[in-house]
Amino acid sequence: MRKSFKLDEIDCANCALKLEDAIKKVDGVDDAKVNFMTQKLTLTAADDRFADVLEDVVALVAKMEPDCEVIR
Repeated sequence: MRKSFKLDEIDCANCALKLEDAIKKVDGVDDAKVNFMTQKLTLTAADDRFADVLEDVVALVAKMEPDCEVIR
């Protein structure tokens, strides 16, 4: 499954790249793209694990970029 989510308050392109690299390492993530210009996260993961993977990604984003929020 692939879904896109709005990112609120991603500060710079470098931060977006760091987030993208870290999200790709989360267990269960098949692919991830963070677009600084559109402030969007596109996440790809298995259908049956998507909700759990998304929770892990949201927690990671909050830890790495406390001002950034994944809008679901």
